[in-house]
Amino acid sequence: MTLKKIFSGVQPTGNLHLGNYIGAIKNFVELQNENNECIFCVVDLHAITVKQDPKDLKKNIRETAATFIACGIDPSKSIIFNQSSVPAHSETSWLLSCIARIGWLSRMTQFKEKAGKDKEKASVGLYVYPILMAADILLYDATHVPVGEDQKQHLELARDISKKFNNDFNAPNFFKIPEPLIHKSFARVMSLKDGEKKMSKSETSDLSRINLTDDAETIINKIKKAKTDIDPFPNDVNNLNTRPEIKNLIGIYSSLTDMKIDLLLNKFNGKNFSFFKEKLSEVVVEKISPISNEIKRLGKDPGYIDQVLSEGSKKANELSSKKVRDLKEKFGF
Repeated sequence: MTLKKIFSGVQPTGNLHLGNYIGAIKNFVELQNENNECIFCVVDLHAITVKQDPKDLKKNIRETAATFIACGIDPSKSIIFNQSSVPAHSETSWLLSCIARIGWLSRMTQFKEKAGKDKEKASVGLYVYPILMAADILLYDATHVPVGEDQKQHLELARDISKKFNNDFNAPNFFKIPEPLIHKSFARVMSLKDGEKKMSKSETSDLSRINLTDDAETIINKIKKAKTDIDPFPNDVNNLNTRPEIKNLIGIYSSLTDMKIDLLLNKFNGKNFSFFKEKLSEVVVEKISPISNEIKRLGKDPGYIDQVLSEGSKKANELSSKKVRDLKEKFGF
């Protein structure tokens, strides 16, 4: 098996939840444990594309790093660092912004979604942050990037920038062309209150999500109150597409147990939803409670988290500084 060089990042927005775990961090741990070369970044520069409270941002950077570790990312096996501590990211972003085309950025659907109707008031950073994301990836010659469906377009931009630079400067393979790693199975966790909306910390009701810091009692209560419908428990995978809330709960169970959905449907065939929710609660509590406890323990030791980030930053600086030196030489600096 050919080992991969992995780069991925998570924004330090606070209150990481089950959707972040299933959609991203669980996969990070699996990639690490397959002995791939892994670099995981707390992308704090991305976070400031919208206004942040400085005290909250500092706290959230530590909490995100603590969450990585609590979920099983091992600092002795993987590099964990925060983006702003490695100057090559900002420098490379500017250099690549002179390669990227305005037309490419104008097609980015996430900017349109995040900026909303009044996009003239959105920050320039929100518009150009896909170039910073490309810099993050290309700096480390990443061969593969774990992405959700909503990030595929950004990775495609990184690939376009890579190809254009290599062609413009007659430098084949200077930048690797990164490949996406997309979950083949269920990975997009939806709100517990609305199966049409992605689970999000910005949702008004805390009952819509399971935070990775929730205790067992809170998790059980949230799953008990999760929206279902009046129909019986499904016995056919094809029925799930018209029942988004049920599909979501079944997907969570499947992801956390690695049980195929058809086998899961057979297991609970004829059972009522209260029984299924009880069993789902057991699965979620078994997986999330140790993570929650470890996040809280690490939160009481900020010195350790700062040490992990500092050591990770040194390693990331060593890797990225050579690449940015070579890149500047290509430009003629």
